[in-house]
Amino acid sequence: MKSALALFVVLLAVPAAGRGQASGPVSSPLDPTLPGTPYTYRPEGRRDPFLSLVGGTTEPRRGAQHPDGPAGIATGELSIRGVLQSRGTLAAMIQGPDNRTYLVRAGDRLSDGIITAVIPEGLVILQDVSDPLSLVKQREVRRLLRSREDARP
Repeated sequence: MKSALALFVVLLAVPAAGRGQASGPVSSPLDPTLPGTPYTYRPEGRRDPFLSLVGGTTEPRRGAQHPDGPAGIATGELSIRGVLQSRGTLAAMIQGPDNRTYLVRAGDRLSDGIITAVIPEGLVILQDVSDPLSLVKQREVRRLLRSREDARP
C-alpha cells in the first residue's frame, strides 16, 4: 500500500508536460496578447479614418480659406470694440480672430450672415443656420458692445 501511495505522490509532483501530455498552446515572445509587448499598427486592408467618406479624393481636406476683411469673420468669432456715428449713420468697429479691427455698417456681409442694423448697443446680425435638420434657416443674433459678463454691478 505504501508503494502505491508513493507512486501517486510522484505522479502528482511531475508536471503534465513531463508525463507526455500536451500543456496547451505555447506563445511566442512577440505575441501581442502578452502584457508588456509593444503595440504596432498594421493598416493593410483598412481605410484611413481621417479621409472623407463622401469625397472621392485621397487627400485629406484642409481648412477652407476665408476671404480677407469682415466677409471672412463668422458671427461667433467677432467682438464689438465700439460704435460710432459717421455722416448721420451708425458704424461699428469689430475685431476678428486675427486681432485686426474693421469698420462695418448695416448691409455688410459676414461669412455666416449679414449685418442688418447697427444700434448704439452693438450689432444686429441675420445669421445663416447651417444645421440641415433645422426648419429655421436664418436667425437674428444681437452682439452687444458690453455683454452681461462685462457689466458692472
